[in-house]
Order: sequence, then structure tokens, then C-alpha cells
Amino acid sequence: MESGDLRIFQCVAQEGNLTKAASKLGYVQSNVTARIRHLEAEVGTTLFIRHNRGMTLSPAGEMLLAYADKIIGLLNEASKALRATSTPSGPLRIGSTQTAAAVRLPELFSRYYKQYPDVSLSLATGNSQMLIDQVIGYELEGAFIGCSCDHPEIESIDVFDEELFVVSSGVGQAEELTRKPILVYSMGCSYRQTLEEWLLSCGVNRPVIMEFGTLEAIISGVASGMGISLLPEIVIRQQIESGILRKHSLPTGMSRMMTRFITRKDAFVSSALGAFMAMLPQEYDMIESADYSDV
Repeated sequence: MESGDLRIFQCVAQEGNLTKAASKLGYVQSNVTARIRHLEAEVGTTLFIRHNRGMTLSPAGEMLLAYADKIIGLLNEASKALRATSTPSGPLRIGSTQTAAAVRLPELFSRYYKQYPDVSLSLATGNSQMLIDQVIGYELEGAFIGCSCDHPEIESIDVFDEELFVVSSGVGQAEELTRKPILVYSMGCSYRQTLEEWLLSCGVNRPVIMEFGTLEAIISGVASGMGISLLPEIVIRQQIESGILRKHSLPTGMSRMMTRFITRKDAFVSSALGAFMAMLPQEYDMIESADYSDV
């Protein structure tokens, strides 16, 4: 079983279509088809179920894909290790929740880029579970998540300790909070989970849920009186001071959330990633001091 065949197999599994996979890989479709058939003959079983909408992994294909992801990830890690230099350079793929990306990371990224201009730094946003999966799958070198992670292949460090508040528009009564729709990200968002747990403790089993794709859309929706949300104070401090939004405290045990930076335990720590992680404690100390200086 050759690594080249596994990479083709992985790409076809991701795209679900031979034509799209061939285009992404830069191969002719007949070559991709032949390599998949060769791989199926080698393992002695069908890896894809063909249908008029494309291709879907068979049970055996799903099993092989789990191994292929690990093998290809390790090969990529080995390649990075062999190319590594003592001076941070090359690509560095970091993931983050949208809230951390909007408020916490711009200053950190700016300082990092000024110090290490040869690093090609990229940022992907998503919910915490999505980011965990991408780190496990070697798609990201590291990610900022809003929950704990006990996956055996992941290690994490605490970075930002946030105080959370239920947020509503500047008008209306606090008693109305639990009767309003909740404005949240998609499933897998830690803020959403905490907000739903709080509502459940208030006797609301099935809140009306409105999903939004961006932090700005959630804040605007809350400000318009559309519903409520759960956000760190640092995100909405300006709107609270201007009277546009109102904050409401959560019970003890729900009111704080730690943002953590995660990496794979077995991942090669490049000089670029090592330099980035070395900045995290400094960033944490700087921001925490700034947050509480005006309390």
C-alpha cells in the first residue's frame, strides 16, 4: 500500500467525486480511477459505494480513511521536521473560536508577524468541536477552543480566563430573558452549551434557537431586541457602557470559561509553532492585567 494511493483515496473520500478529486490533485480522472481500483484490489474489498451523485465511503472505506488520515498526517509531520530550521518560517495554521479570533488574537498575531515575518500565518475559525477534530486530523497545528478536551491525543494549555454574561438589549425587563429566543453559533459552540444549560436550570427545556454565523451578527441581533445571547464581557464592554446592551450575571459555576490552546501530543513542534506558543503566557498576562485594571 503506497502513500500516494492513500493520498488519492483520502482526497476522493473528502470530495465524494472523482472529477473534483482529480482536479484538486492535478491528475487526469482516469489515473485517479485506476489508482482507486488498484487500492481496492490490494485490500480485497470495496472502499466506495458508487451512485449517481458521486461516491460514498463503504464501511471498509471509513475504516481505511481513519488509518489514512493518521498515516498521511505523520508523513506530513516527518516532512516538516526534516525541513525545519531554527529560524521560524514557513506556514503555520492556527484555528480559533470566532470570539477569541475577533477580540483576543489580533494583537497577538500582529506582534508575532512583526517578530517573525517569514512565517505564513493563517487562521481558521469554527466551533470548539470542529477545531478539535481538525487538530486531531493534522489540519491545524494548534487551535484556541472554549472548552476542556480530554482526548488522549490532545494536550492543552490555559490561555484566556473569560467572565461570561447573559446579554440582552438595553430595554426590557430582566424577567423577560428566559422567554426570548437565543442567538448563538451552530452546535459545538461552548457558549451555546452553557447558555442552554442555564436556561434548563431556569425551567426552559426547548428555547427558540436562532443560529448566526458571525459574532457581529449575534451582537446586532441582541441589540435590536431579537433575543439574548451569552458572551464574554470584553466582547460587549463598549455596547454596555453606551447603554446599547445590558449584561446579566450567571450563577457561580457557569460564569467563567477558560479558552485553551490545543496541539497534538505527537505533533512536531516547528520553530514557528514553538515561537507562537512561547508568546501565549505573555499574551495571557498582558490581557488579564488590562482587563482588571479598570474594575
